[in-house]
Amino acid sequence: MISIFRRLITTSLPPSMQPPNSCGSSQRLLALAQQLRLYKPPPSSWDDDSEEQRIEESAGKVVSQVGFAESNTPIAKDPEKFRPKRAAVLICLFEGDNGDLRVILTKRSSGLSSHSGEVSLPGGKTEEGDKDDGDTATREAKEEIGLDPSLVNIVTVLEPFLSKHLLRVVPVIGILKDKEAFKPAPNPAEVEAVFDAPLEMFIKDENRRVDEREWLGNKYLIHFFDYETKNKKYMIWGLTAGILIRAASIVYQRPPPFVEQNPSHNVLRTVDKHSILP
Repeated sequence: MISIFRRLITTSLPPSMQPPNSCGSSQRLLALAQQLRLYKPPPSSWDDDSEEQRIEESAGKVVSQVGFAESNTPIAKDPEKFRPKRAAVLICLFEGDNGDLRVILTKRSSGLSSHSGEVSLPGGKTEEGDKDDGDTATREAKEEIGLDPSLVNIVTVLEPFLSKHLLRVVPVIGILKDKEAFKPAPNPAEVEAVFDAPLEMFIKDENRRVDEREWLGNKYLIHFFDYETKNKKYMIWGLTAGILIRAASIVYQRPPPFVEQNPSHNVLRTVDKHSILP
């Protein structure tokens, strides 16, 4: 049976360019890259070029650790013109041995002061000298897990998300050019383990549970995905799960069979630099 991933990327090409079944994974991933380069994220209320004007003229937008995209959660305009600090994470995709599309994930070191022991995507805060979000994401991936930036083909960025501490996180999708050339070398100060998971898992209702929470009078959903590989169990939740749900929806061109967010969650009254989500 042809996988959904293979159907997706081969049908994105005209018949004259579709690879035969015996072709290597590089051609299939090339087709996926061509598809993703056409993706345009929704306009953001925090776009740098007109950020101050947008905040003055209309309501700002914010998301939370549950993984809501920025455009889905309007808030009243911030009197302090709050601008979240910027970060980027790398959604590094490659084709597994069974032909499925997989994403590289990490388990954070238990010694870290925040989010210790949690599953996350490689990435971190923007630093001076980073040319763009792709540069930030690949630089951080090299520092955290030893992934050479030259092995990653950046193809698109998704709409920003906001973390628990109101850090603006830009998901960057990249394709691993040669999975055999990548030898994980986790930085023990930051990363306890490196593993991969099937991307399609995040738009399936298997191994998933949900919790409803409330902040500032607004209810929202947190998704949890339980995953086991090589006799190790991982829980993927919160912001990371939200980003991967959105990425999988875009790659496979279909929504998940579950509600991404609580329909009643639509207004946060105020936010400033001191706001922290529960």
